Amino acid sequence: MKAKSLLQQQAYDYIKGKILSGEFKPNVLYSETKLSATVGISRTPMREALQCLSQDGYITIVPSKGFQIRQLNEKDMTESIQVRCAIEGFCTHTIASSIDTPKGKALLATLEDLIIRMRAYSRNAGISHEAMGEFINCDHSFHLKLVEYMDNSEFEQLYQRLMYMIRLTSNEALTRQGRLEETIAEHEAYLAALKEHRGNDAYNILLSHLLMPIKIHDHEV
Repeated sequence: MKAKSLLQQQAYDYIKGKILSGEFKPNVLYSETKLSATVGISRTPMREALQCLSQDGYITIVPSKGFQIRQLNEKDMTESIQVRCAIEGFCTHTIASSIDTPKGKALLATLEDLIIRMRAYSRNAGISHEAMGEFINCDHSFHLKLVEYMDNSEFEQLYQRLMYMIRLTSNEALTRQGRLEETIAEHEAYLAALKEHRGNDAYNILLSHLLMPIKIHDHEV
């Protein structure tokens, strides 16, 4: 994979930050030229950054016009969740087999802390966008820690490329009434299975948890 230049990385991070913060909106056509002027870089690194953002699933490039924020469709949601099941499912079996090691115990402590934080943020998530945002961040961190446990750079790069689709899927699913509490309960059940060396149970709990947005979507349709 070709490394990004400094200016290309600057443009990439700027646009990605605007997307994840919600400052860039769907159904708006953004100009490459105007963004180059705003960020203060030439059009070549900006164009390269946009190509990377398109490859990573954040935007859709409109030739000769600019780009739009990528929106979630049913196919995107299903495919991103299937990839997550494959990666996190493999990680779960590996973690379960080494849960009593110092590394495994450190992971358990980290996951327990994230659940505590999620529970605290859930109390105000219904009335505070900031609390909901922090809840989602903790949820993402919980799953990312499973992937990082493997020390597999290919897994991590692939997972990072899914991050925007993951965020869109999470945002949609977590707005459902009661879903925050269900999410915490599923994380707790998963953690309990790991602690008790029930790797297959942890795997099944994880898959059911990750597939929930599809079940919610199918039910609503």
